[in-house]
Amino acid sequence: MRGPRRPDRIVYGVTVPESAATLLRGQLAWFRRRGWDVHLVTSPGPLLDTVEARERVITHPLPMNREISPAKDLLALVGWVRLLRRLRPSVINVGTPKAGLLGSIAAWLTRVPVRVYVMRGLRLEGAGSARERRLLWLMERLTVRLATDVVCVSASLLDEATRYRLFGRRDAPRVLAQGSSNGVNPERWDDGLAHVDRQAVRAEWRVGPEDLLVGFVGRVAADKGVADLLDAFARLADLPVRLLLVGPVEDERLVPAIERLGDRVIRIDWTLDLHPVYAAIDVLCLPTRREGFPNVVLEAALAEVPTITTTATGARDSVVPDVTGWLVPVGDVAQLATAIRDRLGNIAAVRTAGKAARKRALRDFRPETIWTGLEEIYRGGPAQLGPRTAPSGGNES
Repeated sequence: MRGPRRPDRIVYGVTVPESAATLLRGQLAWFRRRGWDVHLVTSPGPLLDTVEARERVITHPLPMNREISPAKDLLALVGWVRLLRRLRPSVINVGTPKAGLLGSIAAWLTRVPVRVYVMRGLRLEGAGSARERRLLWLMERLTVRLATDVVCVSASLLDEATRYRLFGRRDAPRVLAQGSSNGVNPERWDDGLAHVDRQAVRAEWRVGPEDLLVGFVGRVAADKGVADLLDAFARLADLPVRLLLVGPVEDERLVPAIERLGDRVIRIDWTLDLHPVYAAIDVLCLPTRREGFPNVVLEAALAEVPTITTTATGARDSVVPDVTGWLVPVGDVAQLATAIRDRLGNIAAVRTAGKAARKRALRDFRPETIWTGLEEIYRGGPAQLGPRTAPSGGNES
């Protein structure tokens, strides 16, 4: 080890810059303003410069492969160790599976005193085989074991991680406030939403005034339930319902189903300006199969847009059923189609739910609440706990 450890230096790590741009928005700058020397480690990419300029923190591009790749992962781990030896931080905050694992190992090896792992979901829930699930479990368990503190972004995620026996007797995972990894900031959204001409945007997309416009924002992939959403829309061919898909297509097998729906689907590959999207849609639909806590639900809520989502881990925490949105069983296409059809039949109830969703977002998901809780962990204080913590028991540490 070279030189003294810097007590006010914190290193954040996520696998790809897209995660930094969305999941850490405002958080890095807030800690910088609080006097922390903030560094961000993530893979290189065009968004890295955007994050650096917006948050005004020091960035360190370090290639990390999202999929398991022993040779590349070992190379990335060496890069992590070298970087932490040079920076000598007192705190590290890592999240997303690969950065979480590699950053935790490197921080343990270099003896970073406070090692925070933000659990944003359980990738093992989407494993395709028992062997893959076991490998992902081992990676998750090791990451937890090497952390000094684990923050789960939702109560149901904490419950599921406990059920999977990812925590040992000495682990004390927690949920900050009501959950989410970063909250939602009305100052970012309200002004932009107020300047969007909803009718003009809908007209540009050729959405009629009586049409129900259902939006999906995220990765167009199987684990986000997009196949179920497309199947549900195929069952609603006789109704004035349109679908707005916003996000990159990660599963090319979904393309034929999208094309079969023709002009009933509006496609936007990706955009950082989601104000027109949330202003124009009537309902957000996230038929996901696994989550940590979906931030898009909170973003839509600020635009008074309610959400149809599933009972999946994390997703079920994001709405109050029949108050701020609606829940359907994971993978139940028939009930998903029914939920969409029912919204078309009662637009007044949609508007009421949207107002309730915004009220809840403003009350329970202020970013400063999350950030203050994290800072108390960094400084060793009693962070504000959420509704529950994991029971003692589980695996021996």
